Amino acid sequence: MAKLTKITTQKKNQGRYNIFLDKGNGEEYGFSVDEDVLVKYRLQKNMDLDESTINALIQTDTLHKSYTLAINYLSYRMRSKKEIRDYLKDKETDPEHVDEIIKRLENEKLLDDQEFANSLVRTRIMTSSKGPLLVKKELIEKGVGPHQAEEALEYYTFDKQYEKAFKFAEKKMRSDGRKSHRQQIQSVQQTLMQKGFQGDVIQEVLAHLPEDENEDAEWEAVVHQGEKLVRKYHAKTEGYELKQKVKSALYRKGFPFNLIDRFIEEYVED
Repeated sequence: MAKLTKITTQKKNQGRYNIFLDKGNGEEYGFSVDEDVLVKYRLQKNMDLDESTINALIQTDTLHKSYTLAINYLSYRMRSKKEIRDYLKDKETDPEHVDEIIKRLENEKLLDDQEFANSLVRTRIMTSSKGPLLVKKELIEKGVGPHQAEEALEYYTFDKQYEKAFKFAEKKMRSDGRKSHRQQIQSVQQTLMQKGFQGDVIQEVLAHLPEDENEDAEWEAVVHQGEKLVRKYHAKTEGYELKQKVKSALYRKGFPFNLIDRFIEEYVED
């Protein structure tokens, strides 16, 4: 049995208290507790504490500190259960305490994977260029179940996908102005797939992009790409062979034969 001899406030943390005990050999530091634990157990001077009670107080305080860490982690944004579990594991929290903390957070409506998934989807719609397939992948990586992910993705409607994908496609077409029209379309399609947009949305976007290339813009692109190819091949070949290499390369880049022949005639010497 030990007698509680003194309670002092920690200098660097006013919400924590040092507990001093006398176990028969004079006063000595015993342990520290948070203010909530101090109040809950009504700790006060001259109280008698047996070893099991002391251990219970230490365990309760350890649990409270870990719970406080989780609350602080949640204060920045919503988290999934997996994120909380991984965070507490990194903080070397007792596994039993981790389960208890997660259960408490759920009971207090501070942890809900469905609400977390819904919030993340709405945020990605507003702030990112990700399509629903990439958003779903992110949700799964954060520990959200497939069914919960699918339910959350109902917020990402076809119209919202189309609007985001079409805006990106227009921007992509402008930035790829030095490429052939066919290459621009292929690039848009590939990039939208990489960004996680669904096939039906991509096809709808492609169907509403300009079908015919602007001839002046296409010619400028042929000249730009063609001159680069002439510089590339000119050091090792010339004449007919040079023309054929440039022709083949321009064709692979998606330019029409008539503009390729015009470029060869006007820009490549015999």
